[in-house]
Amino acid sequence: MIPRYTRPEMASIWEPQTRFKIWFEIEAHAADALAELGVIPKEAAKTIWAKAKDATFNVERIDEIERETKHDVIAFLTHLAEIVGPEARFVHQGMTSSDVLDTCLNVQLKRAADLLIADLDRVLAALKTRAFEHKMTPTIGRSHGIHAEPVTFGLKLAYAHAEFSRARARLVAARDEISTCAISGAVGTFAQIDPRVEEHVAKAMGLRPEPVSTQVIPRDRHAMYFATLGVIASSIERLAVEIRHLQRTEVLEAEEFFSEGQKGSSAMPHKRNPVLSENLSGLARMVRAYVTPALENVALWHERDISHSSAERMMGPDATVTLDFALVRLAGLIEKLLVYPANMQKNLDRLGGLVHSQRVLIALTQKGASREDAYKFVQRNAMPVWRGEGDFQTLLKKDADVKKYLTDAEIEEKFDLGYHLKHVDTIFKRVFGEA
Repeated sequence: MIPRYTRPEMASIWEPQTRFKIWFEIEAHAADALAELGVIPKEAAKTIWAKAKDATFNVERIDEIERETKHDVIAFLTHLAEIVGPEARFVHQGMTSSDVLDTCLNVQLKRAADLLIADLDRVLAALKTRAFEHKMTPTIGRSHGIHAEPVTFGLKLAYAHAEFSRARARLVAARDEISTCAISGAVGTFAQIDPRVEEHVAKAMGLRPEPVSTQVIPRDRHAMYFATLGVIASSIERLAVEIRHLQRTEVLEAEEFFSEGQKGSSAMPHKRNPVLSENLSGLARMVRAYVTPALENVALWHERDISHSSAERMMGPDATVTLDFALVRLAGLIEKLLVYPANMQKNLDRLGGLVHSQRVLIALTQKGASREDAYKFVQRNAMPVWRGEGDFQTLLKKDADVKKYLTDAEIEEKFDLGYHLKHVDTIFKRVFGEA
């Protein structure tokens, strides 16, 4: 985790102290269930909780033990025994390391998802507010980066709101899918531990029992989780790229907020750069980079191997921390985004009315011209305007072939900007509901 791109709430989920606390809770809840089943003394289970519930685990001591044992869970259990005393012999009965590691990882991923969902809610709120603010602010729609037909800036933000609404639904589903627990022992057969222990631990940790595990929880669950994070990252970048384009000097329809005292360049004092959006593009690449190892972790040898372990130690914290930072940055960017309606109108008018070419094309066909002829008539008047040689409407009125089908008044009517925006309300209702 890079401190520059880390928020404390998400980072705390992945701190060693948090991990060891979760490990202890898994072991202690398992001890409770074993005690109820009569496998271990009830007093032993009580002592385990009493001695270690509020303990601060000594990370340096655990690391010291691991340097000797070369096994992280054994190192933790050894340190736990130092805290609990003789009753520690009843800890981890019938369990295997993956029971602790996998269940803990899923607890952490679930908690991380909770924070990410809250982040998405902030992004969605910002997009909705700004979308309604600019619901009817006309701007040019572009295809291939070229002026196409009019839209509104509110619609651009509505597109993003719909996309992030889908992202939220996917993340809720991914959180549900990852929320399983395995306390099934070596190779997952429950040979040394009763399935009721797993049920008890799962309920206590806010998880569900894994229907069938080997010695690990199936990694297709994790693959879907990280794939979901990758798609969200791509949605972030899509919006960031849009803002980067809109801030270009030649466009300047929207711009990142530029704070007092902010500097855009060490060499050029005039610069105001889209640094937040560019940063989001870079962060999105890093989140997506973890999707491939997550997919490759699905294929483990037989009942288990640990080829997934090293990758997950990095991807779990890094992907969630990075996406958390990116979503919060995006929300702030949208909340403070500077919007320039006058520049939007200026750009709309820049092509001398060419953005209305389709309406003229359709009108000609409806009056009897073949589509091929209509296209030819409209295009031959559009091309001079591209070269800066006249006004589109004026040229159409002078074209004898066009005038065979359309009067001057009918041509003028086809240049009504409001025509393109007549269904904005319908789209907004689809995205945001009747409210």
